[in-house]
Amino acid sequence: MNPIFRGLSVSLFALTAAACTTPNPQPLSRDGDVPPAFTAPIADQSPIWPETNWWINFHADELPALEETAQRENLDLAAAAARVIQSEANAGVAFSALLPTVNLQGGATRTSTRATTPGGSKTSNLLTGGLAASYEIDFWGLSQDKLRQARETLRASRYAAAVVGLTTSASVANQYFTVLAARERITIARQNIEAAKRIMAVTQAKVSNGVSSNLDLAQQQATVAQQEARVPLLIEQEREARYALAILLGRAPEGFDVNAQNLHGVISPAMKPGLPSAVLERRPDVAQAEAQLFAAHANLDAARAAFFPHLGLTGSGSYASAAVGSLINPATLAWSVGATLLQSVFDGGRLSSQDDLAKAQQTELVANYRKVVFSAFNDVENALGQTRAFSDQIVSLTEQVRASTEAFRIAELQYREGTIDILSLLQTQQSLFTAEDSLVQAKLSRLSANVSLYRALGGGWTQTGADEAYEPQLDWWPL
Repeated sequence: MNPIFRGLSVSLFALTAAACTTPNPQPLSRDGDVPPAFTAPIADQSPIWPETNWWINFHADELPALEETAQRENLDLAAAAARVIQSEANAGVAFSALLPTVNLQGGATRTSTRATTPGGSKTSNLLTGGLAASYEIDFWGLSQDKLRQARETLRASRYAAAVVGLTTSASVANQYFTVLAARERITIARQNIEAAKRIMAVTQAKVSNGVSSNLDLAQQQATVAQQEARVPLLIEQEREARYALAILLGRAPEGFDVNAQNLHGVISPAMKPGLPSAVLERRPDVAQAEAQLFAAHANLDAARAAFFPHLGLTGSGSYASAAVGSLINPATLAWSVGATLLQSVFDGGRLSSQDDLAKAQQTELVANYRKVVFSAFNDVENALGQTRAFSDQIVSLTEQVRASTEAFRIAELQYREGTIDILSLLQTQQSLFTAEDSLVQAKLSRLSANVSLYRALGGGWTQTGADEAYEPQLDWWPL
């Protein structure tokens, strides 16, 4: 539309637009938006919903203290807390627009005039003091809408801080388990190297006695070198995970360490979700997306209210005197009151463009909210499925490790007795090492899936009544 006509359409828009707060949008209005139940496998004998200190269920002695330290010292949490304070300040600024502005005024003037008649110059003093007040009547709810937007933005910042807290807790647990798993894998690799070197010593003796060829010895030497080559990478993985854990705790990585050396004693706790609809009240990211949507809707209401006239009241009263002692005197009082009406007739399409922008922002956040909700359901489904899959895998790998351990014991005895060749022994040893290493990785994956499930279920966070969407309570303001 031509900007001139858009600017001149204010009157028509004022007759058709609603001059008050409109209901918040309801983006989950389609059939199937909220499924009746989750479809992934769920453990029957499990508690519903995690507690706020869910990490104690892993029975890892060091983890609770690490989590508590992260909640106090994590730098991302500190930044999120500062953003909440900023939003509180912005909400205070928005609220101030609903109140009158009162200014205290005072002044002192000394003047001198040169007289043209005998008697010389003349000097005089003038002292003034008074009050001036102004107030814009929020007749169309513009300031109310802006306050509602600020309050919803404040809610969103609080939920964002809760998201950071939940993410930090999950990251601390994952990094801690990664450190322990890496250390356990290093131990397995070194034990495998010791076994390979033991076999190499036997092979060396056989070569010296003419029982085996140098080919057997070279193959075993290659196996030892292959196993030793794995260790530096595992050590680097452990170091990087440990340093990442230190950063989560808000400290420099140098010199940081944990005591545990493996995943022994760490259990995989079972957990099951409630109804999908209840997840929406336990996920701070969903609440954040809702608050952002409602803030955008308040901004849209404000954009519409901006089309209407601005009504303002002003008043002032002041005293003026040549001496301080006689300043406050009814005879020197001067006062004034007034009212203003401001209506934009032509603005080049600015208000209409702002309204279009607010509409598009709300549409974007409706789509974002729906995606966050569906992603929340997906997180729960994936975590449930991964927990079951890795649990089943661990059962099979445990049996594989048991059988491979026995097979290697027998193969080593047979090799010493000369009933099998070096190739059969090497294959048996490699199978054992692969099974043991895979078992540790599967345990770590299952623990990560458990953490993901706790996080997907909100980590014990719940939306309280104080977190509900802001509704204006200033009924005495004209709407």
